[in-house]
Amino acid sequence: MRNIFVVFLLAAATLSAASASAEIRTFIIANNADGYGVDRCLATGANCGVAVAAAYCRAQQFAEAQSFRKIARDEITGAASAGSTACLGSCNEFVAIECRR
Repeated sequence: MRNIFVVFLLAAATLSAASASAEIRTFIIANNADGYGVDRCLATGANCGVAVAAAYCRAQQFAEAQSFRKIARDEITGAASAGSTACLGSCNEFVAIECRR
């Protein structure tokens, strides 16, 4: 009976470690036209965005980029809407990068 309990504890520890390693976090970054074209790679979903998103996730101590895409301002909690007067002059577009540990 004791051996079954030990096996159960080891299985539970393994499962909890696996779920902890599968942490996913979404980062919202400004899609500024900086002249390097990096923003276009991310916002359009182009192949060059894969390397950019992966590098961003590694810089945030995550293992890899799960996905990346352009995100609408109204999808961001607490953001001013596109028609808002808070957004006069230069309003940024945003990109969401989903990173996984």
